[in-house]
Amino acid sequence: MSRTFFITSSPHVNDGDSIFRIMWSVVGALLPATLWGFYLFGMPAVRVTLFTVAAAVLAEAAANKMRGRADTTLDGSAVLTGLLLALNLPPSAPWWLCVFGGAAAILLGKQVFGGLGHNPFNPALVARVLLLVSFPAFMTDWAVDAGYLADAVSSATVLGEAKTFLMTPALGALPDVDYLDLFIGFRAGCIGEVSPLLLLAGAAYLYWRRIITIDIPLAFIATVFVITTAAWGFAPEKYLNPMAHLMTGGLMIGALFMATDMVTSPLNTKGRWIFGLGCGLLTAVIRLWGGYPEGVSFSILLMNACVPLIDRYTKPRKFGLAAPAKGGG
Repeated sequence: MSRTFFITSSPHVNDGDSIFRIMWSVVGALLPATLWGFYLFGMPAVRVTLFTVAAAVLAEAAANKMRGRADTTLDGSAVLTGLLLALNLPPSAPWWLCVFGGAAAILLGKQVFGGLGHNPFNPALVARVLLLVSFPAFMTDWAVDAGYLADAVSSATVLGEAKTFLMTPALGALPDVDYLDLFIGFRAGCIGEVSPLLLLAGAAYLYWRRIITIDIPLAFIATVFVITTAAWGFAPEKYLNPMAHLMTGGLMIGALFMATDMVTSPLNTKGRWIFGLGCGLLTAVIRLWGGYPEGVSFSILLMNACVPLIDRYTKPRKFGLAAPAKGGG
């Protein structure tokens, strides 16, 4: 009796996950933080999210159509990119900024490199940085007129006030913060970054699903904490408390949901620790001594550029291959 054998390359074991399941799982993990943003900021936050996600999905469909590729709008990747960008925008962002950003995230952040799996940079962060440097006034307008925080939020975030004081001490003072409010999410900021509690809950679900690992977030957050603690210990009258650094700005959403992007992060454990450490170092340096109050987006993109180099020098030795001799002769 003849039998047919099929020879294929690895991997030979499938764990049942797919792009569809992974992307929609991450979207689901972000829903608590998203809904909290809607509660805090009201309909403006809903509008920003809808416009940004819709623009990303339509840009994905248009790009696939023009390139003659199969439609991928339902696999969740475009929705996730649009949602991540929306959660990194202020609730006051105008509709055209959301549309431009959503389209740029897909076209400039992903499709120009060949589509999903080929992009070296996180697409949502590419768009966010593009918007930040092109339209800084709109990207730093935190005033809201709807939702729980209507008429209760100043025009500056905690990091913004701290940076103003650091650059021009005569014009301000270090902000007084309530750490419980910061942890729960009663503060100004981008739509999805304000609640560390809900972001940690969503990340815990992804960790349980084995969609993300703990090494990048832990290295990222710990490095920021160590450096800001050193700065605060040296000059507490000048620098913000390290706990405030952990619970404000985009550190949590960046470390938990954006730095962990499997396409743009290193492949092995050692590389991921180096990647997270680099992200934390750059974030702390920009926050403490840079011109911007926040450095998460810049740090992740810069470390994305280093991923090929990190992968090259942290590649594990092949099983059974002897290590090269250190000495000559």
